[in-house]
Amino acid sequence: MTITQLEYIVALDTCRHFALAAEQCFVTQPTLSMQIQKLEEELGVKIFDRTKQPVIPTEIGAGIIAQSRIALREAQMIKQVISDQEDTLSGELRIGIIPTLAPYMLPPLYKSMSNKYPKLQLVIKEYITEDVILELKNSRLDCGIVVTPLKDPSIKEDVLFYEELFVYVSAKNALSAKKYVLAKEIDANQLWLLEEGHCFRSQILNLCELRKANNFRFKYETGNIETLKRMVDKSDGITILPELAVMEFSKAHLKLVKRLKSPSPAREVSLVTHRDHIKTKLIKTLREEILSIVPEQMQHLRSKKVVDINF
Repeated sequence: MTITQLEYIVALDTCRHFALAAEQCFVTQPTLSMQIQKLEEELGVKIFDRTKQPVIPTEIGAGIIAQSRIALREAQMIKQVISDQEDTLSGELRIGIIPTLAPYMLPPLYKSMSNKYPKLQLVIKEYITEDVILELKNSRLDCGIVVTPLKDPSIKEDVLFYEELFVYVSAKNALSAKKYVLAKEIDANQLWLLEEGHCFRSQILNLCELRKANNFRFKYETGNIETLKRMVDKSDGITILPELAVMEFSKAHLKLVKRLKSPSPAREVSLVTHRDHIKTKLIKTLREEILSIVPEQMQHLRSKKVVDINF
């Protein structure tokens, strides 16, 4: 049994296709197939059911693959111990970030880190929270930037900041004349929401007590906050926007931003990792860089109240 063979079965489990797994491992398909077969012969069990398309693990194979992921993570820690002792940060850091944070955090974060740490390679992917957690558990991400609390015992949460939620209304809407808005004043028929699967959508439904509201006049699915803003601008509608998005508004648009009654609703943003994560030094550096670009007042809860992301 070799580290390489474990890498091959993990790759095949991830890709569920021999050719794709071989490509991921930078070897030929016959080489990958032969090494997996050798491992199966050594263990005396079938790890994969090759009669299925796509290929899937056998029942015992799933257990072997899960343990292989742990073994590979531990093996990678040896290299990380050496890397952590170096003065210059280097290597690869794989980050997952939710779409409602990415447009506002990534540009300044990337600029800062690329200037300070030219030898560090950042691999950043946008996922909804559910997929970030899945990728962390499968060791395909090193960390994630998501909204918490997740209440998942296998995931560590390091709170970064609290992002206040604001009401954004059309100039044609009656609420545009108000300074503060009550949650009960928000009409479900005028509310524009993100598509299913986004934790921000769940927070808005909880905030506005619309868990059972299915009578929306017009349903439009989008994962883009900027699209919601534009839809409100062109209608008499309403939406809820996070603080980082509002900070980039022009003076004209800020006039259409309304606060909700105190304590202000907010979402908790955290840096999350698997409980057995490695690359501790890189993740600590990422945390410091994020906090350096987030306004200090957002780093404390104070008069805000975190809105639950779960139903």
